[in-house]
Amino acid sequence: MGVLDGRAGVVTGGGRGIGRGHCLHLAEQGASVVVNDIDIDEASAVVDEITKAGGKASANKSDISTREGAQALVAQCVDEFGGIHAVVNNAGNVKDRTFLRMTDDEFMSVVKVHQGGTFMCSQEGALRMKEQGTGGAIVNTVSAAHFGNFGQTNYAGSKGAIASMTYTWALELARYGIRVNAISPTGSTRMSSTYKGPDGKDVELPYIDPTRNGAFVAFLCSDHANYVSGQIFGTGGERVVILEHPAYGNAMYKDGGWSTDDLVAGFENHMRKELEPLGIMSQPYPFHDGVKPPSS
Repeated sequence: MGVLDGRAGVVTGGGRGIGRGHCLHLAEQGASVVVNDIDIDEASAVVDEITKAGGKASANKSDISTREGAQALVAQCVDEFGGIHAVVNNAGNVKDRTFLRMTDDEFMSVVKVHQGGTFMCSQEGALRMKEQGTGGAIVNTVSAAHFGNFGQTNYAGSKGAIASMTYTWALELARYGIRVNAISPTGSTRMSSTYKGPDGKDVELPYIDPTRNGAFVAFLCSDHANYVSGQIFGTGGERVVILEHPAYGNAMYKDGGWSTDDLVAGFENHMRKELEPLGIMSQPYPFHDGVKPPSS
C-alpha cells in the first residue's frame, strides 16, 4: 500500500534526471503516472521501469509550452486513468547568455517552457480537479537561481515568477481543496552543469543523485501533506529545507517622509550594513566599494 493509491498525476519533463525520479517515486507510492517528455523514447523508458516494477504509467510527448500540449497532457491522464490528482511541473530548458547579449528568442524560449508551461499545465489540471470535486496537488519547480545567477536572466526570472505564482495559486485554489507548493531541487543534471560562479566562470559541482527529490514530491501529493500549501522547499540529497517567503526587512523612518537630501545624508549610516548578499552562491554583499564604469 502506498500513500498515493488510487491517484493519478502528470509529471512534465519526466524522461530524465529529476523528473524521472518524481515519476518513479509517485508510481512506487501507488499513483498512475503520465510521463511527459518531448523525447518520447526517454519517457517510454521511464514507463517501462514503472510497469516492470508493477506500477501504472503511460508516455506523453506533448509540448507543454503550448495550450494544446497542456490540454492533451491532462486529457490523457483523465482518459487513461479516470481522473487527475497531481500536476508536477518539472520540465525546463536553458539558453544561457549574459543580459546584454541575450536575444529575444533566448529569453522567450525559456520563459515559454518554465513560466508558460507551469501556468498552462497547472490551470488545465486545476480545472479538472475542480470539476472532479476531488481536490489535488500542484507541485511547481523553482531554483536557487531565482536568487540571481550569472547569465540566466531568462531562467532565474522564470523561477522567481513561478515562486510568486505558487503563493498566489495556493490562496486562490484552497477553496477547491487544491494545494500548491514548489520545490527547489538539487541534483546533477544537464541543466545544473550550466551554473556559473559570481565571476561568471563555470562551477564544478559534486554529483548528487537527481532522483532523491521524488520522495518529497510524493509526500506533497499525498493526504499526509493536506495542511501544506503555498510553501517552497529545498529538496534533494539529504535535505528538506523550507525557504522563507519574501518579506520586508529592516526599515528606517522619518516624520514627514524622506527627501532626496535626507537620503544622501542618512541612508549610508542606516542601511549600508543591511544590504543583502545576492546570487545563487550566497556571496557577501559584493559592491561596498561601489559599482564603477571601466573608465574609473
